Amino acid sequence: MNEQLRRILPLVQKPARYVGGEYGQVIKKKEDVRLRVAFCFPDTYEIGMSNIGMRILYGIMNEMDGVWCERVFAPWGDMEAQMRQAQLPLYALESQDPIRDFDLVAFTIGYEMSYTNILNMLDLAGIPLYARERSGLHGIVFAGGVCAVNPEPLADFIDFFSIGEGEEMTPEILRLYERAKAEDWTKERFLRAVAQIEGVYVPSLYEHRYGEDGTLAEIIPLDGAPEKVTKRIIKDLDQAYYPAKTMVPSTEIVHDRTNLEVFRGCIRGCRFCQAGFCYRPVRPRNADTLYRQAVEALEYSGNHEINLSSLSTSDYKQLEPLADRLMDYCEANKINLSLPSLRADNFSRELMLKVQRLRKSSLTFAPEAGTQRLRDAINKNVTEEEILTTCANAFSGGWNSVKLYFMLGLPTETDEDVLGIADLVWKIIQTWKECAVNRKRGLSINLATAFFVPKPFTPFQWEAQITPAEYMRRVRLLQGALHSKSVDYRYHGSDLSYLEAVLARGDRRLGDVLAYAVRHGARLDGWDEYFDNDIWMEAFAACGVDPAFYAQRTYQKDEVLPWQTIDVGVRPSFLWRERELAYASQTTPDCRTHCSGCGANQLEGGVICDA
Repeated sequence: MNEQLRRILPLVQKPARYVGGEYGQVIKKKEDVRLRVAFCFPDTYEIGMSNIGMRILYGIMNEMDGVWCERVFAPWGDMEAQMRQAQLPLYALESQDPIRDFDLVAFTIGYEMSYTNILNMLDLAGIPLYARERSGLHGIVFAGGVCAVNPEPLADFIDFFSIGEGEEMTPEILRLYERAKAEDWTKERFLRAVAQIEGVYVPSLYEHRYGEDGTLAEIIPLDGAPEKVTKRIIKDLDQAYYPAKTMVPSTEIVHDRTNLEVFRGCIRGCRFCQAGFCYRPVRPRNADTLYRQAVEALEYSGNHEINLSSLSTSDYKQLEPLADRLMDYCEANKINLSLPSLRADNFSRELMLKVQRLRKSSLTFAPEAGTQRLRDAINKNVTEEEILTTCANAFSGGWNSVKLYFMLGLPTETDEDVLGIADLVWKIIQTWKECAVNRKRGLSINLATAFFVPKPFTPFQWEAQITPAEYMRRVRLLQGALHSKSVDYRYHGSDLSYLEAVLARGDRRLGDVLAYAVRHGARLDGWDEYFDNDIWMEAFAACGVDPAFYAQRTYQKDEVLPWQTIDVGVRPSFLWRERELAYASQTTPDCRTHCSGCGANQLEGGVICDA
C-alpha cells in the first residue's frame, strides 16, 4: 500500500471504501496486460458496488485477454480533502495506481446529479476536464449508462459515449483501441473510427447550431459520423454474461445481496418513465437459467439475501415457478428472497405468503397519482379498486406496513389530484381496519412524493416542470389533508429535482456551468450533506445561462431536441401520440396485450417477446 494512503486512512470515515482487496476482485500481472481500463462509478463505494451493471462490465472486460479493468469510486468529502492535502491522485482499487496512467477512463452514469462527480474525479486524478485539452491516444475518457441518452451536458468533457447495453459493444471498443494503440493512431483517427461502431456517439463529430431564440436549430454530423446513433441491445439474455463469480464487498454497501436480473425492458409504458422506454424491447431470461445463476452466485458470495430485479418483477411470466424453486433452496440455506417492483394489478398474495415465510417485510407500491383520471393520463394502468383489493389481500394475510410512492407536478395535475392522494390513503386505512388480522400491531403507511422531472425519450420529454415554489405549495396542500398518525409523509427536495430537470433536458451550453460549479465546490450533489443550491445558481448566473429555459419551458413539437442524434428505438411520433393521449386521459395497453407500434421491435436482433 502507498505510504501516503496508509497515513491517510486512519483519518477518514469507512477506510474500507478505499483499499480494495475484496474476495473476487481481479488482479493481473502488469507484464501480461496490453490495455488498462479505469472503470469509474461517480458516487461512493457503497452505491457503486450495489450496481449490477458495473459488475457485469467489470467481469466482461477482465475476461478479455490482455485487458485489465479496475474499479474507481468517488471519495467522500473527508477522503477527498486528505487526498488533495497529500497530493495523492485518484487511484484504482485493485493496483492503487493513479488512473491518469491508464489507457482508458470509463464512467457509468445513472443519475444526472452525479455529473459533477465525474468532473471532480477527473480533476482529482490530474486529468484535464475538457476533452479538447486531452491530446493523444492515452487517457481517453468515455461514458455509458441511461443518462448517456442525452449526452450533451457532458459533451465538452467526454470523448465518446456508448449508447445502450454494453456487453457486446464494450469489447468492440477495447479491441479497436488496442489496434489504434499498436498502430500509433492519433486521437482524432481513433475517434472517427470508434464512431463507426454501432451505438457509439462522439460529440466532437457533431456541430450544434442555435437560433436567435436560444433553441437548438441544427445538428450537423462531421467527418463521416452517422446522422443517428442507435442504441445497442442484447437479444438473448440467456447467453449474456452474468457476474455469478463477482466481488464480495469488504464493508457494508447499500444493497448487500445477490441481484438476479429476470428480464430487461418493461411492458407497461408509464409515460413519465425514462427507463421503461429506453430499455425496450422486453427480453426475459429463462427460469432455468435464472435458478442456475442464483445458486452459483449465492454459493460463491455467501450472501444471505437474493433480490429478483427488473423494472416490473411481477410481470415476469415464470415468476411463481422460479420463486417456488428458489424458496426451497433459500429455506434450506437460510437465505432471504426479495421481490421488489410489485404492481397492484397483478399482486399475488399466495406468492408473497411463500416469500414471507423467510422474512415478513413491508409491501411497496407506486400508484404515482391520487385520482383515476391522472393515473390514466400517465398510463399507469392500475385502478383504485385494484389498489384497495391488493391492500385488503395483504392486510388479511398479516401485513401491517405499506410503502406508497406518488409524484407531484405531473402534466395535467390539479389540486383535486393532489388531494386524491390523501383520499386514497384514507381508503387504505379504512381497508386495514376492515381486513387486518393483527390490528394490535397497528398500521404503518410510509408515504413519499417525488417532484416530477421531464426526461428525454418519454412522452413527457416536451413538458415544462412546475416551479419549485408551486411544488412546495402542492406538498403543503397534501400535508394539510393527511390526518392519520399512521402516515409518515416525506417528500423530495424541490431544488434538487429542479436541477435534475435542467441537466436531463440540457444542451452543450451547460458544460461551462458544470465546470464552474465544480471549481466552486459542487460535488456529491445527490447527497443532502453536500448539495448546495447556491453554488449552482451562482454558476448559472456567472455563465449567463437561464436554468428555467431547460426545466420550466414547454418544448415545441417540431423543435430540434439536444438528444435528437440518439435513437433508442422508440419513434418520436409514437412518443408524441402518447403525449396527446395523456392530455385526453386515455390509456395505452401494455405490450403483452397489444403492440402499439413504438418501433423498439425493429432494433437489430431485438424482438418483443413474452416476459
